[in-house]
Amino acid sequence: MPFALELAKRITALRYEDLPPDAVRWAKVGILDTVGVTLAGSIDPSAQIVARSLAAASGPALVFGSGERVGALDAALINGTASHALDFDDCNNTLGGHPSAPILPALFALAEQHGASGREFIAAYVAGFETECKISLGVNFHQYTRGWHPTTTIGVFGAAAACARLLRLSDKQTATALAVAASFAAGIKANFGTMTKPLHIGHCARDGLFAALLARDGFTASPVAFEHKQGYFEVFNGAGNYDAAKILPAWGEPWDIVEPGIAIKQYPCCGSTHPAIDAMLMLVREHNLKPEHVERIDSWTHKRRLEHTNRPDPQSTFDAKFSVQYCLARALADRKVIIGHFEGDTYRDQKIRELLPRIHVAPYTTAQFPADNHFGAEVKITLSGGTVLTQKVDQPFGRTSANPLPPELLQEKFVNCALLVLPESRVTQLYAAFQELEQLDDMRTLIALISAPQKSAARIKAV
Repeated sequence: MPFALELAKRITALRYEDLPPDAVRWAKVGILDTVGVTLAGSIDPSAQIVARSLAAASGPALVFGSGERVGALDAALINGTASHALDFDDCNNTLGGHPSAPILPALFALAEQHGASGREFIAAYVAGFETECKISLGVNFHQYTRGWHPTTTIGVFGAAAACARLLRLSDKQTATALAVAASFAAGIKANFGTMTKPLHIGHCARDGLFAALLARDGFTASPVAFEHKQGYFEVFNGAGNYDAAKILPAWGEPWDIVEPGIAIKQYPCCGSTHPAIDAMLMLVREHNLKPEHVERIDSWTHKRRLEHTNRPDPQSTFDAKFSVQYCLARALADRKVIIGHFEGDTYRDQKIRELLPRIHVAPYTTAQFPADNHFGAEVKITLSGGTVLTQKVDQPFGRTSANPLPPELLQEKFVNCALLVLPESRVTQLYAAFQELEQLDDMRTLIALISAPQKSAARIKAV
C-alpha cells in the first residue's frame, strides 16, 4: 500500500473520543498559545505587508486582530504569517520546529467557513500535529541541517492532514491531499532573520488547506509522491538520509502532542537562543549582575543551532531575533527578553551595542553535554575583577511536557499578547472560552471574540 494512503488511514480514523485526556489538555494549550501570538503578530509589519499586498476580496474568514474577513485561503496566508511574525509560537523537539503555526491558521479559516465543534477542531489539530511530527521521525534532522525549514517542508503535511480531517475526507482523498502537499513543501533557512521566514508559515498554512480543498473536489496527485525515486523522501533528503520505516509504526505511540509535547516559548525570538537566555537570566538574578560588572561573556550552544544564531552584529529587528549575542545582551542589560526588544530600531540601542563585542559564542562539545542533547547551553561570565561565573541549562524551561510552563505563566503570556489588539474585557472572555473549548458546539462563537474593530497602530512597549 502506498505510504500516503497508509498515513491517510490513520488520519481519517482519529476520533476525539480516542484521544487520551493529556492529548486534549495539551491541544488546548497549543491552540490558546497560538491564538495569542497570532494576535500579537497581526500588527507586525510582515503580516500587514502580506495583507496589504494580497488586496484580498471579502469572504467568510477572519483576519485575526481585525474586523476584516476574507477568503479562507487568504486568511490562512495572512494569519499564518502573523502566527510566526514574532517567532513566539510553540516548538516541538521531534519536528525540530514549530508545530502549531502551520496548522491552526488553516483550521481556523476552514472552521469559520464550514463550521466545526470544539471537539472536531481539537481532533483535526491533533491529527495534523501527529502527522508532521511522525514524518519528522523519518526525515529529520537531516532536512534541518541541509538547509530546509522543516516547520514548512514538513509542516505542510500537518496542515493538509488537519484540514482533510476537519473536512471529513475519505482515505483516498486524504492521501491525495498529502501527495499534493508534497509538491507545495518549501522554505529555506537562508531566509531566517527576515520577513520571509514567517511568510514560509503563511504559505504553508494556505497550501495545506488548498491541498485538502483540491482533494475534496476531485483533484489528482501521484499515489507514490513520497516513495517515488523522484518523490518527497529522495528529493528533500537523498538516499540514505531518511528512514520511512520509522514513521507509521510510531503513530500515536505516544501522541507527540503529549510526549515530548509542546514547547511554549517564554521569549519572542528564535528558540535556539532560549537555553542561553535561561542560563544568563539565572546568573543575572542570582548575582545581581549589571553590564558594568561584566568583562567577557562566553556562550556555548549546539552546533546546529549556532549556525543560524551566530549573528554578532544584527542589522534589523528580525536579525536580532536570531542573534544569540543580542539576546544575551538584552538578558543582561534588561533582566528580561520581551516583544519590545524586537521592534523598530531597538537593535541599535547603545547599551546593547556596547555589550555585543564582549560576547563570544561557540558550539559545545560532548565534554559539556551528551552527544544526544541538542537543546542545552552553557554561559560563562568573567567579571571585571576576574571572578568567573558559569551556568548550564540542559534544555530551556517549558521545552517538553515533562518540564512545562506553569498555567499562570501560560495565561500571562496569552493575556500580554492579546492585549496588544483586543480590549481587556474581550481578552478575559476569550481566555475563558478556551478553557471550555471541547464543549463548544460551533467554533465560530469563539472566533467572533478574536475580531477587533480595527488594528492598533502601535504596540505596547512594556509587554
